[in-house]
Amino acid sequence: MSRRAGGVLALAGMLAACGQPSAPAGVAGDPARGRLALTQYACHACHQIPGITGSEVYVGPTLKGFATRRIIARNLPSTPENLARWIREPQKIDPHTAMPALGVSEQDAQDMVAYLLTLD
Repeated sequence: MSRRAGGVLALAGMLAACGQPSAPAGVAGDPARGRLALTQYACHACHQIPGITGSEVYVGPTLKGFATRRIIARNLPSTPENLARWIREPQKIDPHTAMPALGVSEQDAQDMVAYLLTLD
C-alpha cells in the first residue's frame, strides 16, 4: 500500500470516530456497537434513548442521564456488571418487571452498557 493510500485510510478512520462517545474507564464494551445493538433489539420501542429515534409510546423509563444513576431496576446498584446482567436477565432480577428477556448476547450487553454509560 502506498503512503498516500495509508494516509487516506488513517484519515477515514479518524473521521469515522469523530462524534462517537468513548466508553467510560473500566467499561469493556464499544459504545458505537452498543447504540446499534439497542436499535437491533428494539429497546427504543419502550424507552426514550438519546441518539436513537423511536416511537413516542414509552412503557419503560427514559434512559437519558443513565450514566448518573446510582440504582437500576428499583434496587440494584448501578454497576456495569449489574447493568449487563439486567439487560440479559431482567426476569431473574425482578420477576414482576415488564422488561422482557430478549436473548441479548453477552457481547451485545457489554456494548449496550458502554453506550448507556455515555448518557449524561
